Amino acid sequence: MTPEFLVTSLIVVASPGTGVLLTLAAGLSQGARASAVTAFGCTLGIVPHMAAAVLGLAALLHASAVAFQGLKILGVLYLLYMAWATLKERGALSVEADRTQRPASRMILRAVLVNVLNPKLSIFFLAFLPQFVSDADPRPLARMLELGGVFMALTFAVFVVYGLFAAAVRDQVVSRPRVMAWMRRSFAAAFAALGAKLALAER
Repeated sequence: MTPEFLVTSLIVVASPGTGVLLTLAAGLSQGARASAVTAFGCTLGIVPHMAAAVLGLAALLHASAVAFQGLKILGVLYLLYMAWATLKERGALSVEADRTQRPASRMILRAVLVNVLNPKLSIFFLAFLPQFVSDADPRPLARMLELGGVFMALTFAVFVVYGLFAAAVRDQVVSRPRVMAWMRRSFAAAFAALGAKLALAER
């Protein structure tokens, strides 16, 4: 597992998206348990997109350099779009005042649907995984499955940290919407930097 993959994955996972926002909202509104359950659901929601990307890319990796470059360009455009979309977000998270715990199954289903119904995830994985699989790798499918598993583990771990932090600082965050606005600007810059790195990457 290369350091580049781990660092890039961590940046992507930590960047604010629907899953992060949902986990934060769970922690802010219902506490640590709800945020951990939501993080688990968001991680499960990655599986269909990861499977689709892995099965499709197993053949594409050895098909054509043009296809690889096309996927890389798609990934760069996607990351730049995410930087723009993050900057366009305004206001604090919508936090529910009710701390009543919902059933775990309901929270997991909601979190899974948030990711499963987001087609951007499939586009992202199609452009992301080939960057870290060598042409000379004799088992590209197994390699991508390994990378996908690590990405999912990082997703769960980072989301849990987000949720626990949100639960711990609920009152402070809710009363200071400027904090969330600052976080959005910082993550938008990270998206743009990652896009620039992928644009310069060689196969």
